[in-house]
Amino acid sequence: MSQSGLREVEHEITVAAPAAAVYRLIAEVENWPRIFPPTIYVQREAQGENTERIHIWATANGEAKTWTSRRTLDPERLRITFRQEVSAPPVAAMGGTWIIEPASDTESRVRLLHDYRATDDDPAKLAWIDEAVDRNSRSELAALKENVEAAHAAEDLTFSFEDTIRVNGSAKDVFDFVNEAQAWPERLPHVATVRFEEPSPGLQELEMDTRAKDGSTHTTKSYRVTFPHERIAYKQVTLPALMTLHTGYWTFAEDDAGVAASSQHTVTINTANVARILGADATVEDAKKYVQGALSTNSRATLGHAKDYAEARA
Repeated sequence: MSQSGLREVEHEITVAAPAAAVYRLIAEVENWPRIFPPTIYVQREAQGENTERIHIWATANGEAKTWTSRRTLDPERLRITFRQEVSAPPVAAMGGTWIIEPASDTESRVRLLHDYRATDDDPAKLAWIDEAVDRNSRSELAALKENVEAAHAAEDLTFSFEDTIRVNGSAKDVFDFVNEAQAWPERLPHVATVRFEEPSPGLQELEMDTRAKDGSTHTTKSYRVTFPHERIAYKQVTLPALMTLHTGYWTFAEDDAGVAASSQHTVTINTANVARILGADATVEDAKKYVQGALSTNSRATLGHAKDYAEARA
């Protein structure tokens, strides 16, 4: 660390994929929640020629944080530089560079550089950032390697679906029902208990126990990002046995006829548990149908109760 309090660190990994393919994956921020474990949601807020401003919600050492960054993309040199525009304490400033270097036609070296400083140049805060950057960098690079190298298999195991209902009410009331998850045990029969926190406005931690048709309960934890009264995006971080990924969003589109309320899911099947959960003869397609059925049942139940709530208030 220099006398100015600036820390500079570097992490790297070798990926069995062409450098250009790795670059594209990093450049497409909308896929980050599916690629990088700490990332909850990313929204592109402004875009110019090879520059963009993005808003990121992610976890650091188990705490949900949010910040905005500006990025400069250099597809010819396979580099992406980034600088946090508004950092979240204890970070005072943060930036860095992704550098992708061809090792061969089928392999590349990915280097992730960071420079940062702590608020008040506090040593304890700097140690916290050191740990968060090291953990997230290792996690991001390992996930990047896994997802690039298994891209074809992941395509076969990953799928999305959406359920939509019409509501004769306002988007605000439907949004409020889904947003106020702390009230779900009283409002939703399939929700047994909820542990809900909102560490900062619009950023939520939601852990809940839900009841299955057979009477058993399952615990899941999600981070949610809310955009009143239009969208609630989420990433599930404690997953049922049949999934290795579950992201999604609720949307509330108001028009002259009322509201189109939708629940979208993106899921990756955990093949290691298919036989144990569904039987020795079960296939990935069986698992997809089972998971979609379970998630759609809960989503449509939630949307149905939200519809009743909003229409009663209309």
